[in-house]
Amino acid sequence: MKTLLVTGGAGFIGSNFCHYWAKHYPQDKIVVLDALTYAGHEEYLSDLKDSVGLEFVHGDICDYSLLEALFEKYPFDHIVHFAAESHVDRSITGPDAFIETNIIGTHNLLKLAKLHWLDKGVAEHRFHHVSTDEVYGSLEADDPAFSECTAFAPNSPYSASKAASDHLVRAYHHTYGLNVSTSNCSNNYGPRQDKEKLIPLIIHNILNGKALPIYGDGMNIRDWLYVDDHCYAIDLILQQGINGEVYNVGGENEWANLHIVELICDLIDKKLSSEPAYLAQFPDSPVAKGNKARDLISFVKDRAGHDRRYAIDPSKCHAELNYHPRETFETGIAKTLDWYLAEAIKV
Repeated sequence: MKTLLVTGGAGFIGSNFCHYWAKHYPQDKIVVLDALTYAGHEEYLSDLKDSVGLEFVHGDICDYSLLEALFEKYPFDHIVHFAAESHVDRSITGPDAFIETNIIGTHNLLKLAKLHWLDKGVAEHRFHHVSTDEVYGSLEADDPAFSECTAFAPNSPYSASKAASDHLVRAYHHTYGLNVSTSNCSNNYGPRQDKEKLIPLIIHNILNGKALPIYGDGMNIRDWLYVDDHCYAIDLILQQGINGEVYNVGGENEWANLHIVELICDLIDKKLSSEPAYLAQFPDSPVAKGNKARDLISFVKDRAGHDRRYAIDPSKCHAELNYHPRETFETGIAKTLDWYLAEAIKV
């Protein structure tokens, strides 16, 4: 039986991880710490409180005194660290929060992990740090995908703050001997993602008949990873990953932003056209007015420092963990769309 501290567990990837872990390891204790910023929702965990006794703590990883109290109260042997400021646009207009949460907050956790695990002789422990492919910078169309050996070259305050936190995790392993692992993932999509992110934003705007803003020419390329496949990869890393190692987790699924938007437009048009019950729920959607969702596409000025392409080389995960995504993009995007349609109807 493990006792996990899951930071950022009420956010997008964190809440999906909690559901994944509770389903596969119901005997384990999960304690979630989340600051409940705009992207965190305690209700995402409400069913887990009843079914597996998950405990939720409202708090910030920058609050060292709170973290001390949690480490004194619970016998944590695993930390799965999702908590982060993660939106590039917000990091451009307000970088301070990214430095505080992603660097100072991560360091707080590392200091307490060292104190309570190493200094007290707890041999079986793991600090797993969830990071991003954005720490590697940008690729051109013909460049090889990012590997674990790719040099860091972050281009935004967000990715720079995550790169710094990655280095801190590595340093605590090499300097002090803390048992750590890090995963650098590609763009996640799936249920419970905040609508500031591309896929939920596009779904929300189509259903409400709003413009679909596309930065620049729309040909910025990302590798898309279904969130449950990411959770599965973290599970494999925790169970089989080598102490101190970094694992790149990708979806093997590169799409240009414009093509993703066009696909979602077509899927929603088809969905609403074929199901009258849905159509009645969304009277402002293009289909309800006899139009096409693609008509809402609007190209806007590119954002500052917009990386052209990200791509993950997952061969290390394949070779060492036998990890392969279990969802195709077709099945993953269908599940995602169904979830957001159901949530939109509730509202």
